[in-house]
Amino acid sequence: MRTAPPIIAPLFRSDGQARLLAELFLSGDDELNLNELAERAGLAYGSVHREVARLLEVGLLVERKVGQARLISPNPTSPLTQPVRDLLLVSAGPVPLLAAELREIAGVEAAFLFGSFAARLRGEPGEAPNDIDVMIVGTLDASQVYAACQRVSDQVGREVNATIMTPEELAEHSGFLTQVRAHPTVPIIGELPWQ
Repeated sequence: MRTAPPIIAPLFRSDGQARLLAELFLSGDDELNLNELAERAGLAYGSVHREVARLLEVGLLVERKVGQARLISPNPTSPLTQPVRDLLLVSAGPVPLLAAELREIAGVEAAFLFGSFAARLRGEPGEAPNDIDVMIVGTLDASQVYAACQRVSDQVGREVNATIMTPEELAEHSGFLTQVRAHPTVPIIGELPWQ
């Protein structure tokens, strides 16, 4: 099934293509196999297989076979590699960049986007977001989270605002949390705490 171009990054063919490219170009991993790509991008294996074949054909990606595994990475010699990476940074980039940063912080149980950036990623119409709201759940060192968000902000050209909550705080019924739960969210690490 073909999907509409994403609202955040309308230059990409589909939301799935933007997520797949973001994982390849921005996750910090040198190579990913097709199963890893499918899982991380939230796409069916068949869709990833077809999209990777198209991108290999045009020379944006390269593959290396190790046994039965096909390891995929951006083509370092393609003149499109850096421009595509730059587009991804300001559009689909915050999710894999935040995931890579937050995985390194002890005590992070879950993280997700909320607010206008999450709504645009989920296809809701509206103005282009100026910032990115991320909620981090866990018992952790807040200074590490704020430093990680600043590094991502510097890369994507948008302010990344972190809200940190413990699991106990998240279980409370506040107006703020009711609002967050009622609107689109995008998981970064773990499951949404109220699912």
